[in-house]
Amino acid sequence: MKAAGRGKKEEGLRSAARRSAFCLILVSSFFLLTACVSSRREAPRPGRTAFGSPLVVLPAQNLGDCLIVEVKWDRTGPYRFLIDTNSSVTLVSPDLAKRYALKNEPPPFNAPQVHVRSADGGTVLLAATTLRRIELGDARFDDVPVLIYDCAQLSDHFGVKIDGILGFPLFRETLLTLDYPRSRVVLTPTMPAPQLPGSTILFNNSSKTPLIPIQLGATTFIALIDSGSTSALSLNPIGLQPSFANGPRPGPIVSTLSGDHPSLVGRLTDTLAIGDYTLPRPTVDVTDELSSIGGEVLKNFTVTFDQERGQVTFYREATTPIEFEPHRSVGLSFSKTAAYWRVVGIVPGSPANLAQVQPGDLVTRINGEPVAQWDLRRFEQLVASARSITFTFLNGTTEKNTTLSVFDLVP
Repeated sequence: MKAAGRGKKEEGLRSAARRSAFCLILVSSFFLLTACVSSRREAPRPGRTAFGSPLVVLPAQNLGDCLIVEVKWDRTGPYRFLIDTNSSVTLVSPDLAKRYALKNEPPPFNAPQVHVRSADGGTVLLAATTLRRIELGDARFDDVPVLIYDCAQLSDHFGVKIDGILGFPLFRETLLTLDYPRSRVVLTPTMPAPQLPGSTILFNNSSKTPLIPIQLGATTFIALIDSGSTSALSLNPIGLQPSFANGPRPGPIVSTLSGDHPSLVGRLTDTLAIGDYTLPRPTVDVTDELSSIGGEVLKNFTVTFDQERGQVTFYREATTPIEFEPHRSVGLSFSKTAAYWRVVGIVPGSPANLAQVQPGDLVTRINGEPVAQWDLRRFEQLVASARSITFTFLNGTTEKNTTLSVFDLVP
């Protein structure tokens, strides 16, 4: 019993470290729905969806509370895709687009216009094309409208090669189940209507986006289900007047394709309710965008999206209360490459701030090992369990070790 309890505690600490340990890459914030697709037109969907079997089960990696599937449909794979319910379009790497794009075809008529940050600090418009197919096991999607995006930043962040981001409209004619507890994605045809256990919530809007009513204390508001976000709840406080047990306080820098943005994080005193499920004292990111439910909440559920009927079902087998562990941090936000991690932000008052670490500083080693050996999962585990971490900073040709204490960013 002691070993089981210790394992449960360690898993809780690992999840607590995820948000604050890194410069967060909130995939879906790259492609806010209002920027991608006008409310007057439908988001781009595949030309045809076909199933070779009535049930397709895809093993998935849960990295930073994001589900990543690995598939192979020819000799050049495997390919890894992140599933993002807040993305109104599918994105693929230039290599994937080059291999599977329809030849001599004009861009999709309703391709969204998305500008992203370029390497020189300016902006560039993502090119649109149509892929002949994407295969996810025995599920095949033909004539898929996509945008072409270099996924190198995502690959560096997760520590595995990412080939694309599967947007919500790809699954318009599919029952999409994100089974976080079993680390898998399940795809089935939409007919006939299934009888699912759990709590079903309607999102029957014309744009077929997973916007659902949730409740904080006695107040009901609308939130987007965002499987591309690592946070628990991104909360726009306007009209809600939330009460905080801790914070809000400055948190890590959030990096998106449009730029780097500071964050505010805290813990609420009220209980969050999603359908019949209650989550007391959730941790939140304060935002001026649309409120959303992220991976730190979703990881507790099996979530099934039925776009044809405009509904989503949450199911949780465990009966124990959902607890939000403290978020631990060393106070640094990073952008990553294989050779070094660049500091992009320092939490005010943190050990890193007191040690006079500056934005732009380069980290080459962690606890004496090159940063290339520290993928997302391993670093999460370190932040969750360590009292302090030694970073090696590069200054010209000289390396200097600095030991920073790990602290509770949000108790």
